[in-house]
Amino acid sequence: MYTILKIYFLYEWGVFMATASTALTRNEGSGGEIDFPQSLVSFIDEWKVKPGSLIMILHKTQETFGFIPQVAAEKLAVMTGIPLARIYGVITFYHFFKTTKPGKHKISICLGTACYLKGGGDLIEEARSLLSLAEEGVTEDGLFSIDPVRCVGCCGLAPVMTIGNETYGKLTKARLPEIFAKYREQG
Repeated sequence: MYTILKIYFLYEWGVFMATASTALTRNEGSGGEIDFPQSLVSFIDEWKVKPGSLIMILHKTQETFGFIPQVAAEKLAVMTGIPLARIYGVITFYHFFKTTKPGKHKISICLGTACYLKGGGDLIEEARSLLSLAEEGVTEDGLFSIDPVRCVGCCGLAPVMTIGNETYGKLTKARLPEIFAKYREQG
């Protein structure tokens, strides 16, 4: 029920804010510019005419920049004609989309059922403690950020953490300092 109400509210708010958001984006600007690569512009042009395309466009935008900066969301609103309020409604509804730049080494710690039962939550707390990270934060040197994820697809290796394309299974808190040191050396 809560999800249905949230979606309804976001839709209604998006309809209400459509005119104001588009006018703000077109007339006042955001104080910043962002250049979209031609491949992203072509993708947007191809997809913006298809119903329900916003999520695909946001995925491609995040793939391009590593996150969705505010100026990119504003530019998407202008390019697609989708109200900025609706764009932010989708970005904030889905946990996958990020509005802040992640660390160079993005750490994902699984909180799926198997990983959670085997200590995934404790691993997140320990990792944040070792890296002096607040929730949704990035280390001061810009090297690390941590995201809890719902499933990595390696339940037999629970608990699991990924850093980039590397997967660490049957993980313990004691192994974290050694793993993080490896990535610190890489810069």
